[in-house]
Amino acid sequence: MLKPLWAFRGFILGNVTREFQSKYRNSLLGAAWTVLNPLAMILIYTVIFSEVMRAKLPGVDSTFAYSIYLCAGVLTWGLFAEITSRAQNMFLEHANLLKKLSFPRLCLPVTVVANALLNFGIVFGLFSVFLLVSGNFPGWAYFALLPLLVIQVGFAIGLGISLGVLNVFFRDVGQFFGIFIQFWFWLTPIVYSVHTLPEFVRPWLALNPMASLIAAYQTILVTGHWPQWQTLWPITLLALLLCALGFRLFRMHSGEMVDEL
Repeated sequence: MLKPLWAFRGFILGNVTREFQSKYRNSLLGAAWTVLNPLAMILIYTVIFSEVMRAKLPGVDSTFAYSIYLCAGVLTWGLFAEITSRAQNMFLEHANLLKKLSFPRLCLPVTVVANALLNFGIVFGLFSVFLLVSGNFPGWAYFALLPLLVIQVGFAIGLGISLGVLNVFFRDVGQFFGIFIQFWFWLTPIVYSVHTLPEFVRPWLALNPMASLIAAYQTILVTGHWPQWQTLWPITLLALLLCALGFRLFRMHSGEMVDEL
């Protein structure tokens, strides 16, 4: 699986470069929009919710506590949303390539992930600088972000490929997921803290796989503590199952997909 990808590494790199450049072509601010869009969202939520939420983060007394809490959720959710949204449309967007060129189809999800990680790396890199300058850097716990990113990317691309295959045959899938992910965002403790929820609601968060992952990011970046790894096994298992399902669906229906496109 990896050998064909390595052989087509130039194709993948060219796609990533071309997509990044085309995204900001004829734009005066260019790649700065990668930072400005999430920054605007964070500022809006901070202004609206900061006073309400300041006392709702137990054990945290930092001046920037809520802003860091919000960034930890919004930025990482943005990575998840970008991968899933792009992946569900990648076969439709690259229909001409799929029909005319012979290349490992795995190059498409790799390109989606690489582009999303590039955008995320720019924004999160600046956020990390802010943590250092403000004296809120989480220390060695920062390196626990890497396995969390691996789990998140696996979950996102597995879900995205599964939706992408279905979206070729049933175009309503893409429309439905666009609505569903908006509800999913608000059903995940990103803008608000789990401590603001009624006691009887909190156990239901276990049904939301992103809740434990976002909570792990927030634990690291807000408190500087290592996450509770045992809470992450459901989403890790789900990520593996979705990746297996996505690639199986693609292999089973790759021929039919070209005809549908």
